[in-house]
Amino acid sequence: MFVQPSPPLWLLAELTYRCPLHCVYCSNPVDYTRYGEELSTDDWLRVLREGRELGATQLGFSGGEPLMRDDLETLAAEARRLGYYSNLITSGIGLNERRIAALKEAGLDHIQVSFQDSTREMNDFLSSTRTFELKRRVAKMVKSHGYPMVLNVVLHRLNIDHVGQILDMAAELEADYVELANTQYYGFAYANRAELLPSRAQLERAEEVTRQWRARVGEKMKRYFVVPDYYANRPKACMNGWGAVFLCVTADGVALPCHEARMLPGLEFPSVRSRDLRWIWRESPAFNRYRGDDWMREPCRSCPEKGKDYGGCRCQAYLLTGDAANADPVCDKSPHHSVVSELTARAKEGTVNVETKPVLFYRDDETSRRLSAQGKKTTV
Repeated sequence: MFVQPSPPLWLLAELTYRCPLHCVYCSNPVDYTRYGEELSTDDWLRVLREGRELGATQLGFSGGEPLMRDDLETLAAEARRLGYYSNLITSGIGLNERRIAALKEAGLDHIQVSFQDSTREMNDFLSSTRTFELKRRVAKMVKSHGYPMVLNVVLHRLNIDHVGQILDMAAELEADYVELANTQYYGFAYANRAELLPSRAQLERAEEVTRQWRARVGEKMKRYFVVPDYYANRPKACMNGWGAVFLCVTADGVALPCHEARMLPGLEFPSVRSRDLRWIWRESPAFNRYRGDDWMREPCRSCPEKGKDYGGCRCQAYLLTGDAANADPVCDKSPHHSVVSELTARAKEGTVNVETKPVLFYRDDETSRRLSAQGKKTTV
């Protein structure tokens, strides 16, 4: 049954694909160098107004690295004027005393700082930059300016055995929240999956370390441990359903119902350069494609849990089965679940010494052009 969409609650503004880091798990599309010119300041101001008129209340500034936009303070001020709760999702590179004071004055509500690891060697190896000490300074700066200290670390085989040290670092930095987010395998993470997917034993150890740390330290610092899809037996309710609460506008203006949907073949996602957000959200064929349950095949169509997980992730279904309309193969009811089982059975064990230099695709323009030319499913 097709369901008329409620207003989006969360608007993600991917302001730019430019980034000073080269993270091997970046969720940006691997062929981002093919995309067009970034939206102008005026374009973004219009998008923010249209999003608020449509009903969005939460606003994320993301990228790439959103601090590479000189107009970030202008956009933050407009977000405050419009009544959004705004969040900056950043590596911290480019944040200094002048800019954080300006963002505070503009009315930015929240800053989330990412780390790659608890050690300088692995942090800098995974991002192919020397940024660990800078990130520590930025984390302390965020705290000193009265923001809640929100620290994010993406977990994978190369750092998951450091969970205890990561939590200790978060406590040292007086983090209020720490998100241990196991890698979701899209974009560059999908290209590097063979090296990044942890073993089940690693995952179980990390969960136990997190549990013990919580028992010892208590709830002074809120911790969120996000289990990787591949080790679940039911899929996540991706974005609470396709086109249900989440609206993403990319750097070049394409509007998406999730960060990764641009990869899906046969769908033409509209641009905010030519359509307003109200039409995009309510009328766009692409946004309506997987709403409700009319699109579902078995076993999803008759599954009593379809109103809970909405059939799982369409992008994951496409990447792992070649058809976005299939049941998410993470689900053990899916006829394609063996694909996931085989991947996890082959997952490597053990933390890698950075000196061994595993072969990885780093997120940079040269790699983007090379992977794009190969035409793999890691590209749009």
